[in-house]
Order: sequence, then structure tokens, then C-alpha cells
Amino acid sequence: MTSAIVEKARSFAPGVLIAATVAMASLFIASRYGGPVMLYAILFGIAFNFLSDDEKCAPGIQFASKRVLQLGVILLGASVTLSEIAELGWATALLVVAGVATTISVGWMIGRANGLTNAHATLSAGAVAICGASAAMAISSVLPQTKDSERNLILTVVGVTTLSTIAMVAYPPLTHTLGFTDMQAGVFLGATIHDVAQVIGAGYIVSDEAGAVSAVVKLMRVTLLAPAVFIIAMLFARNTANADATGRAFPIFLLGFAALMAANSFGAIPENWSDSIAGASRFCLITAVAALGVKTSLKKLIDVGPKPITALILQTLWLAAFATAAVFIFSGYLPR
Repeated sequence: MTSAIVEKARSFAPGVLIAATVAMASLFIASRYGGPVMLYAILFGIAFNFLSDDEKCAPGIQFASKRVLQLGVILLGASVTLSEIAELGWATALLVVAGVATTISVGWMIGRANGLTNAHATLSAGAVAICGASAAMAISSVLPQTKDSERNLILTVVGVTTLSTIAMVAYPPLTHTLGFTDMQAGVFLGATIHDVAQVIGAGYIVSDEAGAVSAVVKLMRVTLLAPAVFIIAMLFARNTANADATGRAFPIFLLGFAALMAANSFGAIPENWSDSIAGASRFCLITAVAALGVKTSLKKLIDVGPKPITALILQTLWLAAFATAAVFIFSGYLPR
């Protein structure tokens, strides 16, 4: 048995090392020059697309894009504590839950109206509703797999990462124009911007107080990742009519996410461990995105046309409009 494991590790090593190297290069560029690391990982990965068909590299690239991704989602649970979320009150929780639920449902309709398949529309809407690239990868792992699944995932990750960066710059002055307090601005930013890093960046552009609140509100959305992915998995598992799709079983990795979240909430994970686990989660997700980039043909992305990006933009605008209305409606109940 040990020799079989060693043999498997050897077969995966070249592809995993390629994905990890691309991930480290992306992190280095992002730390030195700024910009979204996920987008760098995709673009650098696409440059190595010729390796996706190499018999030595293909198994490891496939492993990184699937299993390393699931490990990253599991470790993401250590970033969340229920006590932090409870401090912001019922109104904020209701706003976040309603924002996620309505964005997935309305976003699905927007996607279908733009000609996307059921799975692609759900993937796009879920990524916008919850936590951008991380949500896209988790949702994709439980959707039926077709020949276009990985292309759709890459398009979604590129789209939400780009829109999240635009929102980081555009939303802080918008909160000022709308007359939000710093606390209200933090709730709005945490409830609307897709990726965690951009949420924190936008929040601290407004103020330290807004930055702290936006981070916690964003973590509220992250806690909804597990139930949302579970529900999506169950809904698609009931539809097996598509002969070209490979169904997915119950997403066991979500139990790991929930277990780590519970452990962190009850103080079972030391704070310095929590930070290290969060860093490991981020690196795993970047590595998985890099592997997906390696598997992606730029020509196939271009051939898709503008409809998926149009859907993402409209879904993002819906979430922003919903959160704006909700902040005004619940202004007396939100933290001030």
C-alpha cells in the first residue's frame, strides 16, 4: 500500500509543482506590484497550456485543480468564527442571507436570459453572491461536469476577480455619495464585493472602522458557502437527464469546512494556527486556479463571446442595488 501511495505521489508531483510554481510567481507579482493574485494565476497558467497534454504533467495538474481546490475550501473554514458574526446583530445577518439567496436566484435568471446553461448560470450567480473565486471553485466541484465546465469556471473566476477589483475602487466613494455612516459602509462593502482581499481594501479606504466591519460581514457570506454548495449539489443531483454530464456525489469536503469553522468558533484552534491555516487555504486556492489556467485554452475562452461577462456584470449590479436598498431599509437596526 505504501509503495502505491509513493507511486501516486510521483505521478502527481510534476503537475502539482508546475501549478504551485505558477501560484508562487503570482503571489510574488501581486505583493510587489499589486493587483488580483487570482487573475495573475490564471493568466500565467494559460501561458503553460501546452503542458496540459503532457503525459508526465497532466495527472498532477488534474489533481491540483480538483483535490488541492477541495483542501483549500476545507481550510477556509478556519477563517470564520460564529461569535464575530453574532456581534453585528440580526439585521446584518438577515441582509447577508437575503442578499446571497436573492442573488443566486435572480442571478440564475439573469444567466439563463443571457443564454447560459443551468449549471453555468448557477456557477456565475453563486460566485457573485458568496465569495467570488473561492465560491466559484467550490460550486463548480459539485456541478455536473461537461466538456465546457472548466472553461466556464475560468471565465467566472476571471470575471468576478476583475469586477471585484473595479468595485474595490468604485464602491467607497459610492458609500460617501449615498450618505452611509462608516459602519453602514462596512456592511455594504462586505455584502457586495466578491473577494475577501478587495473587501478589506475597500473597507480601509473608507476608515479603519469600516474595514473591520466589512471583513466580518464578508465572513458572514463565507459561512453561507457550505449550505449553498450543499443545496446546489442536491438540486443538480436530482437532474441526471443530461447524458453528456457526469454527476457529482455528496460534497464530503464541506464537512471538513464545517468542522474547522466549528472548531475555530469554540476556540479549539489557536489564533496563530488560524492565521497559518488561512494562509494555507489561500495558497491552495491559488494553486488550484493556476492548474485550471494551465488546462485552459485562450482560444476557447475568446470563442465564448460576451454573454457570460454580461451576466456577471448584471448579477453584480443586482447585488449592489439590493444591498443599497437593504442598508436604507434596515438603517435603524444596523450597527452605527
